[in-house]
Amino acid sequence: MIALLLMITACSTPPPAETEPHTAITQNDPVFQKTFRHEFADVDGLRMHYVKGGSGSPVVLVHGWPQTWYGWWPIMPALAERHTVYALDLPGLGDSTGTPKSYDKAALARHVHALTSELGLQNASIVGHDLGAAVAFQYASQFPQDTARLGYLDLPLPGPAIDARTYRGLSWHIAFHSQPRVPEAVVQNDVRDYLELFYPQVSYQGSAFGGTSTKSPFADDEIDEYARTYGKTLKNGFELYRALDQDVRDTEAARPVQAPTLVMAAEGQAEAIKGTVAPRATNVVGALDVPKAGHWLVEENPEFVAAELLRFLSS
Repeated sequence: MIALLLMITACSTPPPAETEPHTAITQNDPVFQKTFRHEFADVDGLRMHYVKGGSGSPVVLVHGWPQTWYGWWPIMPALAERHTVYALDLPGLGDSTGTPKSYDKAALARHVHALTSELGLQNASIVGHDLGAAVAFQYASQFPQDTARLGYLDLPLPGPAIDARTYRGLSWHIAFHSQPRVPEAVVQNDVRDYLELFYPQVSYQGSAFGGTSTKSPFADDEIDEYARTYGKTLKNGFELYRALDQDVRDTEAARPVQAPTLVMAAEGQAEAIKGTVAPRATNVVGALDVPKAGHWLVEENPEFVAAELLRFLSS
């Protein structure tokens, strides 16, 4: 009888819940579990993944390549102390699913706005990094009534100050990623290796900034996470670059952004980045070099980036 009871008890105990892929990177992080949660929303025929946490006025964070919402994680707890933070995966990237008709940044901005509208956000601040900065610019341009402030991080803005052909000449990877089908054919079986080799190149001591270091500012688990997502969305990531010609046209036609705008860039690059933004942003309130940081501002100097963003968002 006792053995039978034991068998019944064992059978009635539910098996442990399986970890969903999008939660694996955060499941054992007590800071995340205390404040943040993963969410999904269906908008424009797409299923968009985002992470939400904190309280206060809304701040929307938009990633670039080759990252996801997780690229903001080093500063999200600090921002969440004063703001409700929404860090999203762009359509068809990260753990967002569905493929938009175009990866031009104006179109992506409309999808992001569809998400913020679905969430009931009004007068949100929007902050973008890398190609996500161009999405954030387009969001502020197209939806001024819903934009409190624009944070623009480390991207020459394609447009009046720099055309697509010149833009592709800025770096080997921009030209390479812009080619149809070629980067997928080269990278598809070695996504993690490619990302692991790429990240150090545009770091503070990497070759893009005149250094020789091959040390990555990303930990192994971060690279694993980006390899997990880009392993299934590789083509969509490269489409961000293939849209450059349209991005230039859209920026040239864009309504100037009137929201207060803060430019942040790699050490020594802020004024140059500002020079590409200023023709289409009438209220640039600051252009800050991030000390000891290359392109990966958030990873290489999170304390500075968080402090300056908080100062800007509350000013």
